[in-house]
Amino acid sequence: MILATFLVSLVSFVGILITSKHLQKIIHYLISFAAASLISVVFFDLIPEALEILPSEEFLNSLAYIVGGIVLFFLIETFLHWHHCGKEGIPKKPTGSLLLGGDFFHNFFDGLLIAGSFLIGNQTGMLVTFSVLIHEIPHEVGNFAILVHSGFKRKKALLLNFYSALSAVLGGILGYFLLDLISYIIPYLILVSAGGLLYIALSDIVPSMHEHLKESHTGLAETLIFVLTVLFFKIFLTLVH
Repeated sequence: MILATFLVSLVSFVGILITSKHLQKIIHYLISFAAASLISVVFFDLIPEALEILPSEEFLNSLAYIVGGIVLFFLIETFLHWHHCGKEGIPKKPTGSLLLGGDFFHNFFDGLLIAGSFLIGNQTGMLVTFSVLIHEIPHEVGNFAILVHSGFKRKKALLLNFYSALSAVLGGILGYFLLDLISYIIPYLILVSAGGLLYIALSDIVPSMHEHLKESHTGLAETLIFVLTVLFFKIFLTLVH
């Protein structure tokens, strides 16, 4: 089980397949892909997953936790803006730092899911691990693109993405031994995480796309990538759930 979650964490290094030379040429296409993948993961994966395990009487309150996640990440981003401006006098994009925080919880929940599936049986555990692996590949490519676009060097982006992905191992260990004790708070944490990732996508990534589209002749291609990515995640996540 620990090996399975570590294997999922290693997927975060998928960005190493993109050389620095090619990265500069395709970064804006990857940003379109990243925006679509974040939005898709929120609406087609995290929120349905949380609603599936929430008590029925809590359905109406689920929106409050999503909004809470949005507000929380807004406050964190505001603090990071102040911190960077006050420290160096030059505002930096805190998008990458926010993404790492949101993705930490996303990977943690994946680890819990894998742990729970291995408690059912090894075959179930391997099937769930394979499913998580496949849907993490495009998601981690998007994360890598966002980190680079936020100002991180390629090597540092890869390492930070991996450190964030290691939370799957933590989630797997805690889930295996403590799943019964923490299961009641999991759906609420998922919804808060979903709100945070949605905030990153809509307040930081999509506006960045719009700014580039105004000055670029590749707008049609980037828009098409966005739409096709959403369709891909919708079809794929429907098949694996």
